[in-house]
Amino acid sequence: MDHPMIKTFIAAATMAAIAYAVAAPAQAAHRHHMGVGCSGANFGKTEAAVEAMADNEVKFTAEKEVSLAQDAMLNNKWGACGAHLSKAAEESMAK
Repeated sequence: MDHPMIKTFIAAATMAAIAYAVAAPAQAAHRHHMGVGCSGANFGKTEAAVEAMADNEVKFTAEKEVSLAQDAMLNNKWGACGAHLSKAAEESMAK
């Protein structure tokens, strides 16, 4: 009972699964990149906000996140860069 239609369906489903497995991580990184993003403008805004904070543990944590974001950007790890930059931005808004 090998129907050509079933073989075609299985082949199409397999190709869709492979395409999703390859594209999903890239799309997740792109979506995250669009959140805070790793652009020079976003780095500038975040660094300015962190610099304006009072010297305390929260500021030091935010500075570390900015540093980690810069390192990730230099290593083309855009998802990690966006995550660290987002954490730094959140810390800069914390009171």
